[in-house]
Amino acid sequence: MKKLVLFGIVSIGLMSFVGIGGLNPIKTNEVGTLQGSGISISAAGSTFAGPIYKAAFGKYQAKTGVTVSYGLTGSGAGITSLKDKVVDFCGSDAFLSNDDMKKMPSEVVHIPTCSGAVDIVYNLPGIGSINLTPALLTKIFMGKTTNWNDAELKKLNPKTKFPNLKITVVYRSDGSGTTAIFSDYMSKVSEEWKTKIGAGKTLNWPVGMGAKGNPGVAGTIGSTDGAIGYVGSEYAELSKKISFAAIQNKAGKFIMPTVDAVSAAGKSDIPADTRVMETNSAEAKAYPISGFTWIILYKNQNYNGRSLAQAQETVKLIDWMLNPEVQGMAKQLNYAPLPAKVVKMAKGILRTVTYNGKALLK
Repeated sequence: MKKLVLFGIVSIGLMSFVGIGGLNPIKTNEVGTLQGSGISISAAGSTFAGPIYKAAFGKYQAKTGVTVSYGLTGSGAGITSLKDKVVDFCGSDAFLSNDDMKKMPSEVVHIPTCSGAVDIVYNLPGIGSINLTPALLTKIFMGKTTNWNDAELKKLNPKTKFPNLKITVVYRSDGSGTTAIFSDYMSKVSEEWKTKIGAGKTLNWPVGMGAKGNPGVAGTIGSTDGAIGYVGSEYAELSKKISFAAIQNKAGKFIMPTVDAVSAAGKSDIPADTRVMETNSAEAKAYPISGFTWIILYKNQNYNGRSLAQAQETVKLIDWMLNPEVQGMAKQLNYAPLPAKVVKMAKGILRTVTYNGKALLK
């Protein structure tokens, strides 16, 4: 795993070109050097996807001269920015529900870009990986198991010498797709959690302390002995003090959050619009707290005085994100590439995006 610390805004240069004389769908089998037209692509949202987006946008700039600014605001704030039409697209690890879709100014589409794991990480000096069951995970995050020297923890991990130390739960304080994935999983494995806390980007936590963004959660856990929380895999090695838990999956196996285990979760059935949570997969080798991260954009790109050139550059960039060049980068950054069937679905959805009623991509 790579150690990556990302705060603030990912910003990468500016230059882009699209012919504006007429609406001809872009052929996407070529990426050439583009001449500057003064177009700036802006986006915001998921911190979970921050590392892969930073790497991909940087590579795109090197190949084409096109730049993208991406604000690491969290999925909730990213969706709000899209709703307010102040960004070209947003990144989110939580898809919009049918009710959420109705609240948007116009129709949006979801384009998955890769999958990732939400790791359960903790800070116990001298203790490596431990096993956790869904039931025990529920008790910890609901504040019912409060000390690491708990009998149930010791029974589950008989070779581990736990300290007599208070458990401190750390959670996301901002609207978060990472929280949405974690709480979706918890709602599937615990009826009590589903009833009392539920699933969503923001929750009313019964215990613990909040931190902003995946970097904030990882940093707080790394500096707090006895802390436990959830973060995207790509942030889980920010501190040498952080260790990873193996989570018991639906098949009864204790699984670490590896790229292969996330890929296994992606083998489940995917609906045509790709709006699905991959959590609690029945696949025997699947890590159970896994999920897609999406780019969300308006289906009709002619809005708010938006130019044809702006619309074309936006969809061309997103289409490139689905190509082997970017998908091949994912594994190096602790993400799982999209299955071929999902890439095909995503490219199909992107080709329904229009300007003045005409498709922007072939």
